[in-house]
Amino acid sequence: MTVEKTKTMVADDTPCAMPVIKMSARDVDVYYGDKQALMGIDLDIREREVTSLIGPSGCGKSTFLRCLNRMNDVIDICRVDGDIQLDGKDVYHRGVDVVQLRALVGMVFQKPNPFPKSIYDNVAYGPKLHGLADNREDLDEIVMTSLERAGLLDEVKDRLDQPGTGLSGGQQQRLCIARAIAVSPEVILMDEPCSSLDPIATARIEELIDELRANFTIVIVTHSMQQAARVSQRTAFFHLGYLVEVGDTEQIFTTPNDKRTQDYITGRFG
Repeated sequence: MTVEKTKTMVADDTPCAMPVIKMSARDVDVYYGDKQALMGIDLDIREREVTSLIGPSGCGKSTFLRCLNRMNDVIDICRVDGDIQLDGKDVYHRGVDVVQLRALVGMVFQKPNPFPKSIYDNVAYGPKLHGLADNREDLDEIVMTSLERAGLLDEVKDRLDQPGTGLSGGQQQRLCIARAIAVSPEVILMDEPCSSLDPIATARIEELIDELRANFTIVIVTHSMQQAARVSQRTAFFHLGYLVEVGDTEQIFTTPNDKRTQDYITGRFG
């Protein structure tokens, strides 16, 4: 199965590109031992859009996010059933190189986690591991470009040899984003990337997310409905392990189809 761009015609006969599905999940169940955490999830993730996953704590949104690049593989008691595809290819096929998958589907975690290395080496680590640079000049270009795309270059260009752990929390998170994009991923997963940041740093990350979607497909887990409304084009609402509703963000927040979505958004539970 391959995914191709299709066209539709609007009223004035101008061709309009239909959304391209970058990743898809069909009938995904997740178990931790005997406990089922996700039930029959069907979700399409559109290319070069931001998709927000919202819902109460423990509803399964982070579990689903980790399914997309097989991070759940590191949990011995976790089992994933169903079908998850990237560009029409099964990411759980036994022939898939998980290291390569995680280069294509990168991840930024809840708390900034720079390596105990210099700022330069944090960003250079992935390209070195995957052999993306033939020489130091190529590596320098990848590092500088990644830091620039992450909105961090101007702040650190004179101290690239200093530890990444010495940066502020917001800078560390942008360093982790630079590290993720240095290997040229196609999808970036973000698990509550602003939860440990102050409002100013959060605003900078949100601006960055909006800039990055021009080149990357982004899926973000967030507890902040205001953040979901600000940064995403699509929103999926999870509750008790089920995907209750998914749609355009404006529609989900203004005219949701399911009462549970309405109740969560208006603060009746969660």
